[in-house]
Amino acid sequence: MSRTLISNVRILDPVSGFDGPGHVLIDGGKIGAVLAADAPLDMAVDQHIDAAGGWLVPGAVDLAARFREPGHTAKADFASETRAAFAGGITRFALPPDTHPVLDTPAMIVRVLRISKAARSPWVMPLGALTQGLAGTALAEMSALKTAGCVGLSQAMAPLDDPLLARRALEYAQGLGMTVHIQPLDARIANGGCAHEGATATRLGLSPIPVAAEVAAMRFWISLVEDTGARLHFGRLSTARGAELVATAQARDLPISADVAAHQLFLTDAALDGFDPAAHLMPPLRSEADRLALREAVKAGVIEAICSDHQPHEADAKRNPFPLTAAGASGLELLWPLTLKWMTEDGVEPLTAVQRVTSTPARRLGLNPPVISAGQPADLALIRPETWTLDPKQLLSRGRNTPLAGMRFTHRVAACWHLGVARHRLSD
Repeated sequence: MSRTLISNVRILDPVSGFDGPGHVLIDGGKIGAVLAADAPLDMAVDQHIDAAGGWLVPGAVDLAARFREPGHTAKADFASETRAAFAGGITRFALPPDTHPVLDTPAMIVRVLRISKAARSPWVMPLGALTQGLAGTALAEMSALKTAGCVGLSQAMAPLDDPLLARRALEYAQGLGMTVHIQPLDARIANGGCAHEGATATRLGLSPIPVAAEVAAMRFWISLVEDTGARLHFGRLSTARGAELVATAQARDLPISADVAAHQLFLTDAALDGFDPAAHLMPPLRSEADRLALREAVKAGVIEAICSDHQPHEADAKRNPFPLTAAGASGLELLWPLTLKWMTEDGVEPLTAVQRVTSTPARRLGLNPPVISAGQPADLALIRPETWTLDPKQLLSRGRNTPLAGMRFTHRVAACWHLGVARHRLSD
């Protein structure tokens, strides 16, 4: 059993509310002790890391990361994305059901969990398909999916237009105590578009996706929550009006929550200029007013979590003319840097920023939130203040598609421990 002492570090633990200096002993797979800054350090350890100037935080819990396995291993797989996740300080992630085959049977859940175990990946939290094959015509066997290990249900980015089926889905989920995760986009209003409806799309001649595509889908689902009382989580919001709807629903005590992809807090549809395929995302990058409203909503807690929305692609997927390229960006390694960049720019309390990517998303998945205290699993990340510039070639993810190339950051994940084992060191 290895013992590692991390000394002289700033400990940030949102669950206890502690933000202060101290030392942490990792003993085997667990946190052995959390010591005060003036405590004696005369103990036998296998490794001593003097982390002066660094922050020790719980490992991030990512609400949306696609590892592309099974089914899309030309893009990435568990082996490649596991390295990227730990380099990003992520120790748990929710896996959407749009793998191939779809995660709509217990056998598929077991298969994914076995792949994860073999790759020694971060804890994977599968979201089972809401409907069979994500086809939107018949409900999946929700109870069996829960028994197999699913922590929630999702339709991923597939449409579900049948109101009666949607209502029954919420009723069954409510009965099982499961949260339904919905990425709101009305496919009929979106009409195959690829860019935010605005001046940029008009100038470039790109087919637009109106804000109403997100808002209409949200209103549809909120009306069903009003009837059923089911817990519903909106993933990857992109609009100011969407954030307003969440705030209004929460003010009425409806069990509705939301997250946002980290890149939406920094980019607008202006990034599409020059037909940059790296900026082809879904939901699309929106206006400056939307971006600022999303930031305020996260700061206020209306949007309770920030996720990576990790979607790695092979290089060829981004080489076609813009509308024909695959949507999505690689994000695992940027979740912490982007969250802390937002914290710095908007004057957010550090504990609040840490909470947005650790304890809050954990609770949304029905998990105990990660805590930095003795006896807890040693899933930790060490973050150091460091100015650096993103070069996509240096990403460990096999997908190096990102619209953030050249962005400067002020924090970096220096190390990550999963069950007490160092799975990433910046010098590695």
